[in-house]
Amino acid sequence: MISLKPGSIFLISAIFRVGLILYGEWQDAHMEVRYTDVDYLVFSDAASLMASGQSPYKRTTYRYSPLLAFLLIPNSFIAGSWGKFLFSASDLFVGLFIRIILKQRKVPDHICTYSMLIWLFNPFTFTIGTRGNCEPIVCAVILWIIICLINGNVVQAACWYGLIVHFRIYPIIYALPIVLFLDPRFFQSGVKPLLCDWTSDQGKIRQINSQVTNQFDAWIAFKSIFTRSRILFGLISGSVFLLCTGFFFQLYGWEFLHEALLYHLTRTDPRHNFSIYFYHIYLNYERDLSVLEKLISFLPQFIVQLVLVFCFAKDLVFCFFVQTVAFVAFNKVITAQYFVWFFCLLPLILPWTNMKFKWQGLCCILLWMGAQTHWLLWGYMLEFKVFRQHTGLKTKQKKCE
Repeated sequence: MISLKPGSIFLISAIFRVGLILYGEWQDAHMEVRYTDVDYLVFSDAASLMASGQSPYKRTTYRYSPLLAFLLIPNSFIAGSWGKFLFSASDLFVGLFIRIILKQRKVPDHICTYSMLIWLFNPFTFTIGTRGNCEPIVCAVILWIIICLINGNVVQAACWYGLIVHFRIYPIIYALPIVLFLDPRFFQSGVKPLLCDWTSDQGKIRQINSQVTNQFDAWIAFKSIFTRSRILFGLISGSVFLLCTGFFFQLYGWEFLHEALLYHLTRTDPRHNFSIYFYHIYLNYERDLSVLEKLISFLPQFIVQLVLVFCFAKDLVFCFFVQTVAFVAFNKVITAQYFVWFFCLLPLILPWTNMKFKWQGLCCILLWMGAQTHWLLWGYMLEFKVFRQHTGLKTKQKKCE
């Protein structure tokens, strides 16, 4: 049983993250492999350009919303680690939101604490923010949207959803389950939305906490799709997205539209890529792939997403989780930070699983860590050893000439 209070846990988590950020500064200065994520350097350069009144897209490989560069402008005049502290603070908010969501779903306090610890002290997740990756911001906003929907606050949820889709395009996959979640049987009658509360009967059995006894039917939901709550959510989220996108298009033109949005539709990455398409991309990287070839990989993603939504839309949180796992698994490009997208949702479904930490859970963790370490080791050998040796050899040849 966890004896520490949530406040103490958050304090320890915050101190731990500050220590990691400071350690990262030392490692960057003294070791071959930097602790700071290379993307953070890109963010910082883009923020510096924006602070001087220039386009952040003058920094090559900056392919994010200008909002991210704007948030990191203090990197230029307060401290270079400002962004890491911002991302780590978002990391802590994720832990807080996990607890809030589970408490609202009537999960016992000690299980809420265990679930919160799974995020806050997960070696993978706490290194993401302290290395300077922006994904904790996205995770925090996604969980806040869930909280807003649980509480029936459609307007606020829509505002945040439109903003986060602009900020990071992948949450667009949650649009359909949210529409199905906005069931008129609940949002027009003031009844608590369709979600599963925790129960101790026979372990953890799913029960629908509602006044409606019939099972959720996606076809019925589609027949009544044009309801007040759904139209409101669509109009507000769409307006926020278009407003942000239009504003930055006015400032930075087609360069913004291509780098922040369109580029991700045809992106390929031949290095440190966990994707099932990696080897095909690696062998054909120097060959110009057609737009059709680049887009065809979205077909399995699209089909799987539809199937998962119609199977699991009755439980919004679980649907988000399986959607995200599938989206990442079938993506053309998978880097380590993509796993955070569903790691933030994992603690929200663990109270409903019958899997025991000993030994099933422990075996899954070790298998995950072993597979990822194995892949990253070969990635390190390829990028830091073979590539540098090859580059050094070319340099020596030029000097001899």
